[in-house]
Amino acid sequence: MDPDRPPSLAKAMWRRFAIAAVAIVALSAATTSTAVLLEVDTAARIFDRESIAIPGIKGALDDVDPGGPQTILLLGSDRRFADIATKAPTRSDTMILVRLDPSKGATALMALPRDLKVEIPGHGTDRINAAYALGGPRLTVRTVRDLMSSVSETGSFPIHHVVNVNFGGFRRAVNRLGCVFADVDRDYFNDNNPPFGGGPNYATIDIDAGYQKLCGQDALDYVRYRHFDSDLVRAARQQEFLRQAKEQVGVSKIFSDRKELLRIFARYTQTDIRGTEAILRLLKLAVESAQNPVQEVQFPGEIKGDYVEAPPERLARAVQRFMNAQSSPGRRGQERRRPTGSKPSKRSRSRARRAGLPPGMILNRNPNEDLAVRLATKASMPVVFPKAQLSTASLLVDHSRAYTIKDRTGRGYKAFRMVFRTNEVGQYYGVQGTTWKSAPILDQPSERRKMGGRRYELFFDGDRLRLVAWRTEKAVYWVSNTLLQTVSNKQMLALARSLTRIGAK
Repeated sequence: MDPDRPPSLAKAMWRRFAIAAVAIVALSAATTSTAVLLEVDTAARIFDRESIAIPGIKGALDDVDPGGPQTILLLGSDRRFADIATKAPTRSDTMILVRLDPSKGATALMALPRDLKVEIPGHGTDRINAAYALGGPRLTVRTVRDLMSSVSETGSFPIHHVVNVNFGGFRRAVNRLGCVFADVDRDYFNDNNPPFGGGPNYATIDIDAGYQKLCGQDALDYVRYRHFDSDLVRAARQQEFLRQAKEQVGVSKIFSDRKELLRIFARYTQTDIRGTEAILRLLKLAVESAQNPVQEVQFPGEIKGDYVEAPPERLARAVQRFMNAQSSPGRRGQERRRPTGSKPSKRSRSRARRAGLPPGMILNRNPNEDLAVRLATKASMPVVFPKAQLSTASLLVDHSRAYTIKDRTGRGYKAFRMVFRTNEVGQYYGVQGTTWKSAPILDQPSERRKMGGRRYELFFDGDRLRLVAWRTEKAVYWVSNTLLQTVSNKQMLALARSLTRIGAK
């Protein structure tokens, strides 16, 4: 068996989801649609009563063919009281394209980086989120359509609906759904006070590393954070949070609370979708598409200075995949690299080869075991550590910790997290352990594989390993990939196989 191979495409496709914070609100309503088809009049009344129409948007949208596929532009913004008081223009914080087409194999989603360099009609070159500040949803629709049409094989790119969601709805929807357990890759902190703060232009945040439950404001702070990383990393963090949210929120929960979720969605939404007929048409399409998996189409962005740029030939391929619901393999984006310092010595590389480690890895037992000993004194559970690590990675002692996870009933479980930073901006992988053996993140592995006398659970995201878990009688341990999934499959498996108990050879 090839140790680097992904599972079958069918398994991988069912584990993909969205990429931006606004999607949890929008997709909550979409999932609710299955339950409310027989109550569409009630749903339409709630939506029409609570939501706000977008003035002048009709002329900017393409006509909807009854029964045909639809493309929806989801916009996320968060206009604060300070913006209102100063009459400051609001920029769209998140943009996602959704393609509902039951005739294809999947429902496609593609997030557009807010720092994407584009031509805004009538305003010249700027970041794509400036279109929202200059002309609201209408100009944003025109900008996105022009960008995609310029590389489309047909010379056109239809956008049928626009949904503009304020992030206040995100906070309330997360809380209403009972919060979300998230695998937090590192310590996130900013208080705007020197020497640790980033200044008043950055949001405050204080979330420790490790698997934990995130609610309302913490969840929003987490998915929107970008102080020490980039637009690509931020989009990947949003995708991972939404993927975990989707897997944890059951249909029964949404069905039982459908009316309140619709009210939350409507109150914080502006859209052109009005009336029973339009809502019924969209709900019918959503139900027909629900049997298909959701596929992320990665935006082909590259960080260049202060912008994200998309080479036309790569963007053209992404548009084609989006229209035909194709997934994109491999890592999620290309990031800047940090200075790596000295390279591993020839002796270190030789030892790694003798240990059977793939290229780009070294043995580094002593520092990792020393931290494991420190964590064990606080964790009150068996702690393991990786004897191996990426040759370009650094162990972050101040981000690692021992703590207690509480499940939804309030029962506590011992846990620890070891954090490693790679040489790419915003990229951290980790080793997690906990006595909570039924943690939601471990539901439905893509496959199980026996290696070296251990049985591992493998969780793929497309063709990329995002998590490898190993169970013992008392605990469960896993290795988490970086947000951009920059650790290769062979390296992920090698890290998992190198997990060792304190004092063991």
